[in-house]
Amino acid sequence: MLEGLLTEQRNPASRNIDALPTEQVLRIMNEQDRQVADSVMKEIPRITMAVDTIVEAIHRGGRLFYIGAGTSGRLGVLDAAECPPTFNVDATLVQAIIAGGETALTRSTESSEDSADAGAADLMERGFGPQDVLVGIAASGRTPYVLGAIRKARELGAVTAGISCTPDSQLSQTVHIPIEPKPGPEVIAGSTRMRAGTATKLVLNMLSTAVMIRLGHVYGDLMVNVQPKNEKLVDRARRIVAAAAEVDYPEAARLLEQSGQNVKTAIVMGRRKVGRVESERLLEQANGRISSALKG
Repeated sequence: MLEGLLTEQRNPASRNIDALPTEQVLRIMNEQDRQVADSVMKEIPRITMAVDTIVEAIHRGGRLFYIGAGTSGRLGVLDAAECPPTFNVDATLVQAIIAGGETALTRSTESSEDSADAGAADLMERGFGPQDVLVGIAASGRTPYVLGAIRKARELGAVTAGISCTPDSQLSQTVHIPIEPKPGPEVIAGSTRMRAGTATKLVLNMLSTAVMIRLGHVYGDLMVNVQPKNEKLVDRARRIVAAAAEVDYPEAARLLEQSGQNVKTAIVMGRRKVGRVESERLLEQANGRISSALKG
């Protein structure tokens, strides 16, 4: 059943890898990994479609959900978990569901991926609705748990996307927006935590980051929604304000303090030479986008 999948094929470059010196083993792995980014690049048009669709859904009050099993599920959880601290968005905006629940984050529970009904049930338990977007993640593109959730989301009228690493997968045939990076056979046959996992991580990085850029949570290349909650983040926030407001570090610290530790507010205060109240008003009018608040 699995032998025809690209993710299950043997890789000619690593047929005798167990008999090679350590350095040569690592060189083979590195060379194979270098090909992963190119496989993702070919999917940029579809990733673009997914990003724009997700942004539109969020503007209408929707949320982004990932669902997967095993490595795919863990990668979805990782990406979702990084959104609140990086972009200061509500933890419910980007959510991840993994087969087997929290236990599966640290321990293999691979049998949980075989139930399509469980995927649908776990999705509904999160309150998923037609206004939301579901991204299914499955390197093989055939995981029943993921396919069950995708079918349920489509029944509700929601937009669906899928990330798989094999051509014309079941997942791709089921979703509205199929994303299919094809990095090829693994160095260790069938170990999709490797090249397929790397390709999946790259796609997820692109999805969530581009969505947050489009939503205005980035100014230039700066994380202007960072929350200065510890010493490292306070320093980062001051450096961001200094760069964006074109002031020195002490002035950035002063602006940040007067803004109530809000980086966006501090930047507009520094650039527009206004107080906190006026800065907050300008940002509210601009829907939180610094570039728009600075016009005029």
